[in-house]
Amino acid sequence: MSGENSSADDVQRVWDVVVVGAGPAGASAAYAAAVAGRRVLLLERAELPRYKTCGGGIIGPSRDALPPGFELPFRDRVHAVTFSNNGRFTRTRRSKHMLFGLINRPEFDQQLVEHAQKAGAELRTGVAVQRVEQHGSAVPDRRTVAVVLQGGETVLARAVVGADGSAGRIGAHVGVKLDQVDLGLEAEIPVPETVAEDWKGRILIDWGPMPGSYGWVFPKGDTLTVGVISARGEGAATKRYLEDFIARLGLAGFEPSISSGHLTRCRADDSPLSRGRVLVCGDAAGLLEPWTREGISFALRSGRLAGEWAVRIAEAHDAVDTRRQALNYAFAIKAGLGVEMSVGKRMLAAFERRPGIFHAVLTGFRPAWKAFKDITQGSTSLGELVRSRPIAQRALTALDREPAAPAEDAVTS
Repeated sequence: MSGENSSADDVQRVWDVVVVGAGPAGASAAYAAAVAGRRVLLLERAELPRYKTCGGGIIGPSRDALPPGFELPFRDRVHAVTFSNNGRFTRTRRSKHMLFGLINRPEFDQQLVEHAQKAGAELRTGVAVQRVEQHGSAVPDRRTVAVVLQGGETVLARAVVGADGSAGRIGAHVGVKLDQVDLGLEAEIPVPETVAEDWKGRILIDWGPMPGSYGWVFPKGDTLTVGVISARGEGAATKRYLEDFIARLGLAGFEPSISSGHLTRCRADDSPLSRGRVLVCGDAAGLLEPWTREGISFALRSGRLAGEWAVRIAEAHDAVDTRRQALNYAFAIKAGLGVEMSVGKRMLAAFERRPGIFHAVLTGFRPAWKAFKDITQGSTSLGELVRSRPIAQRALTALDREPAAPAEDAVTS
């Protein structure tokens, strides 16, 4: 905060940056702004720690985006992946080096928030945001945003970061447009030690019966996270897939400690990322990888960028400078995460048409398995892979043109 405004701001209690939502995106934004020495308030509707439906896989790009000194609370380290195609043609691929780690979201999110607090951010939980105002009686001047809480209290800020999820108030204020909506269903299943031992260090990915669907098993000590995801509108079929998947794995006899569901929402290409002094990141911006629907790395990376640019917006003295900084934020998102998302959309479209080809290539073609390893370990991304490797470019172009498989062999092709 600049010195000339500090006394006025103290009287009016104006924060430099207010972040709404304390998931990975919000905690990362709060950390980035607080590390820059700004006055940061982090608002969270729930009490922490809180459960979140999520596989909890931490891939390389997620590790690289964490604050310095962050100790990941791994429940397991993955060195092997078993692939199956709707329960058939099962094959396991292994890696000498860890592919990625598995975490429980309540612990992970809590730790991220603590790092933001150590950096200087202030946390308020149990606080629901009703609306954001950038004009009107609640706003003292053009450099200020009013965050109106349920109950009527108003918090003032020079910049606001929305990280309150895809159905949150801030995304609605910005006008985020969502393109792809999927339904994820998940069960946390406590298992005996003998079963847990069988899954240690290994995950399962199963290409599912509906176009674009897949299931997973992620081991976390004495609990298996088992889930499936498919396009919204297939609710009954998605539920049936999860039940069949659990039964097929021999896990139907174990009672889940938690059964949950959530919608993942992916942004449209022309969806805005800001409005005035308000930015959105993570799920609130519809930022996730469209094929795998992986969201943690997108939340961490976009959150950090949002926090950095919120600092610049907080310092902007007029609408022109504010707009310039907001456009720079959008450019940074689109140049990195946007490229990965566009490749992911093409991968999903091809996967929906020919899941059998994906299964055959990943399990039987060494360069494809190496690409999978490189992405999960963080030495490359989907976007970089297609940009830098001619074989990947040719393969994706060929998949773009590949016709859909006939219904009877869609699973076995």
